[in-house]
Amino acid sequence: MDNINIKELNDRIQQESSFVDILTMEMNKVIVGQKHLVENLLIGLLANGHILLEGVPGLAKTLAINTLASAIDARFSRIQFTPDLLPADVIGTLIYSQKSEQFQIRKGPIFANFVLADEINRSPAKVQSALLEAMQERQVTIGDETFRLPEPFLVMATQNPIEQEGTYPLPEAQVDRFMLKVVVSYPKKEEEKLIVRMNNSGEFPKANPVLKPEDIVKARQVVRDVYMDEKIERYIVDIVYATRTPAEYGLDKLSGLIAYGGSPRASISLSMASKAYAFIKRRGYVIPEDVRAVCNEVLRHRIGLTYEAEAENVTTENIIAEIINAVEVP
Repeated sequence: MDNINIKELNDRIQQESSFVDILTMEMNKVIVGQKHLVENLLIGLLANGHILLEGVPGLAKTLAINTLASAIDARFSRIQFTPDLLPADVIGTLIYSQKSEQFQIRKGPIFANFVLADEINRSPAKVQSALLEAMQERQVTIGDETFRLPEPFLVMATQNPIEQEGTYPLPEAQVDRFMLKVVVSYPKKEEEKLIVRMNNSGEFPKANPVLKPEDIVKARQVVRDVYMDEKIERYIVDIVYATRTPAEYGLDKLSGLIAYGGSPRASISLSMASKAYAFIKRRGYVIPEDVRAVCNEVLRHRIGLTYEAEAENVTTENIIAEIINAVEVP
């Protein structure tokens, strides 16, 4: 690709990505701090992936996705996962109408642009798999009819890391369907003071619609056009390969700590998230810093730890940091 094309592409993407600042401003009006969360919501949205959020209750997880839906003027629905939830409560069901003497389809809350699956690990496997099928296939079958889900479609699932009583952990294969796993931390002191002040005054700002859902569908096409050099592709594949065969990258000490590494889905997600990150930074091409910026979120839930790693208190974040330091940067 010659320089002129890159320059043209860069100018085009700078124009096309101008809405990112407006959208972020709208969200920052409502959400104090949590820049990392807002940024990852945008990455998931632009890269057409779903997001798994982990954090203690009360960190504005629900508020964040609700605000994003308001700013995009999109349909939002929230499903509270409980042990007695049924798949029909998520995707919908057939109801017999005595008036027409026929079965009628009643669509479930999954038919929205933004779906918040609150405390996804609180409900049994069959409910989780109903949601995960909808996420993967972007369609739902009720009775013998299949319905496409609206575009854009983004699932943000939350799980509370503290309580393990009465929870059903997501199986590894299902966790893999989330493009990003974001760990939400506590706000800083100054931010928390602002949050307290806002709540005391009872004046909660609202996000104004600044975009339409079709703008996001269009932006996703542009994100795919972000230029990724072959060197960067190789860098991404090397990082994912290092999670599977660390010894090849001089990381022999990790061999006994990793039970399994990232699948090809990890490589795809890493490249798409890097493109979305470059787009958010209003750049028409991907640089190694973009890959490193999204690495933790993309790989955190895709590396399995052995008992040895758990005994030594090694986390997936430690392993990712080691890999990033070891893999040669293009």
